[in-house]
Amino acid sequence: MKILWVSAHPEPKSLNAALRSDALAALRGAGHEIWTSDLYGMRWNPVVTADDFDHDPHRRLRVGARSAQALTEGTLAPDIRAEQRKLDWADAVIVQFPLWWYGMPAILKGWFDRVFVEGYGYGLRRENGSTRRYGDGTLAGKRAMTVVSFGGSADSVGPRGINGQMDEVLFPIHHGIFWYTGMSVLPPVLIDSADRLPDGHYPGLAARLIDRLAGLSTEAPLPFRAQDGGDYDARFVLREDRAPGVTGVRAHYAESAPATHCNVF
Repeated sequence: MKILWVSAHPEPKSLNAALRSDALAALRGAGHEIWTSDLYGMRWNPVVTADDFDHDPHRRLRVGARSAQALTEGTLAPDIRAEQRKLDWADAVIVQFPLWWYGMPAILKGWFDRVFVEGYGYGLRRENGSTRRYGDGTLAGKRAMTVVSFGGSADSVGPRGINGQMDEVLFPIHHGIFWYTGMSVLPPVLIDSADRLPDGHYPGLAARLIDRLAGLSTEAPLPFRAQDGGDYDARFVLREDRAPGVTGVRAHYAESAPATHCNVF
């Protein structure tokens, strides 16, 4: 497979960096082609500005429309196009980050903000005018997985944990970015208690990550409902006979127990 590994951690001596290094070595050893985006190492600029689109600063900037125009005209900033070429090339995308304040680091959020422009990440239209999203889009056919470290215990992100169930915490990324753009989303790799890993536990942790990656091409993805699969009405509201009585994020899984799809170790 062709794999793009996007990472966002500021410390090259961190647990995340060590896991990334060992995982990439294992993937290369298994014959996979790898392209990486180490956002801190690249000094990635996370801020959307008019310069991204070669836009006249004296005119009002409408980010969506102007980014779509720049994409069509080939005038997007070179660093944005470079990341889009990596995505175009990849069969699978691994996004690795520490969970900060219930979300991804700002530098990673800015990578999505700048790279997934209108006409590439969203706003794609079919000939009949309908929008391609949630199971369809530019990145349809690719696979995506998050590798997420956090300081809490495994129990604290369980069904009754104080930190909230992790599949719900990651829903905006898994469903709102990956699935929205068409990618099949694999269960996440969750690394709990990352800031206090006991001595001697690292080899087993790395081995379990590598084991998950071995199934990158075959593991069953999260069972999100497709926008155009017949589950939603014309207002994009789930039909009454689908998951009756279920509301919120869980209604948008075709199966009823997505918590079982999270892997904490």
